Amino acid sequence: MICFFIQIGYFDSVRDIKIEYLRENNIKGIILDVDNTLIDYYRVFPKGTKEWVQNLKKEGIKFCILSNSNKLDKVSKVASEINVPYFYFGKKPLKIGFNKARRKLELNSSNIAAVGDQIMTDIIGANRCKIFSILVKPIKEKDIFITKIKRPIENFIIKSYLKKVEKNKEGN
Repeated sequence: MICFFIQIGYFDSVRDIKIEYLRENNIKGIILDVDNTLIDYYRVFPKGTKEWVQNLKKEGIKFCILSNSNKLDKVSKVASEINVPYFYFGKKPLKIGFNKARRKLELNSSNIAAVGDQIMTDIIGANRCKIFSILVKPIKEKDIFITKIKRPIENFIIKSYLKKVEKNKEGN
């Protein structure tokens, strides 16, 4: 069961994910989470996020949004602002949403990265579908109620993971 918690990449924000990193990992498409990954609690894109998407598109990277939000208006507005296809009420970490997004991207799982701020939904779901997973720090600490409950568990897992990564670096 612990294998579902293993994320492959960890970044401060989506804007820190560079084209070189994606190319090194043979990534040609990205499945993006919305809440606290692309936009904050107040539905605001952090500075540079839209440009990050557009720049990667110019490099040939395909995008699809997969959100657990049941608010069609919110998800469709975000998708429209960056001109990417989307699926809302994605039921992450179930495979169904990830498989829909993969088919929309028309890529093999091995060429896709899923990017999100939650281990329990974004990372576990991606790993279950054998999709490269990238965890980013939440944009803001303000979360919806259910996410607030999960954050302490996720923070513990992240700290343990980062200690292990640091220990491995020191050992080499």
